Amino acid sequence: MAELRIAVLASGRGSNLQAILDAIAHGTLPARVVGVFSDRPAAAALERARAAGVPAWAASPREHPTRIAFDRALFDAVDAARPDLVVCAGYMRLLGEAVVTPRAGRLINIHPSLLPAFKGLHTHRQALAAGVSEHGASVHFVTAELDGGPVIAQARVPVLPGDDEAALAARVLAREHPLLIQTLNWIAAGRVRFHDRTVYVDGAPLTRPLRLGQDDLLSPCPA
Repeated sequence: MAELRIAVLASGRGSNLQAILDAIAHGTLPARVVGVFSDRPAAAALERARAAGVPAWAASPREHPTRIAFDRALFDAVDAARPDLVVCAGYMRLLGEAVVTPRAGRLINIHPSLLPAFKGLHTHRQALAAGVSEHGASVHFVTAELDGGPVIAQARVPVLPGDDEAALAARVLAREHPLLIQTLNWIAAGRVRFHDRTVYVDGAPLTRPLRLGQDDLLSPCPA
């Protein structure tokens, strides 16, 4: 299996980035992180990158006259690293169509909800307010629509009596990491592809998101 060259976009602490770095170090993900890129120069994710010897780049959007100008500067830096795949891992800015469309199928995002439910911010708060019995995380291909790209895979967790945002967030985060690593492994193996806004798995259109089981392995979602 060829080594997958990954660029990571992150705005915060970088826990999913660390999960990727750890999986590579442990030999459970045939990949290399070729750069970490942020819209927040003080993001902890950048320190994680530097500690791992990974190039880190950051710029404030305020330094650019428009959102499009910032996106172009960001992806000029990303493209220079020659990634096969760009992973948005806690990247908090919506990417514009001008940078997303030319890279269709090479941008994925991990989002802390069972999409299409609870797009945007404060997903755990939204889930608690809605009174749902299940919550979770999704990995999807990025389009210009907020959290609207086709979903590849999901991990589900129960919402328990007495949960607050912190408790639910911690339960979801524990499943986010293996979900992301398993999805990256399927992409690295060429099993997951994207064409014409459709996800293909082993050559067949995906009708339901892959599901992460309790053994931390992806499998087709049961009907």
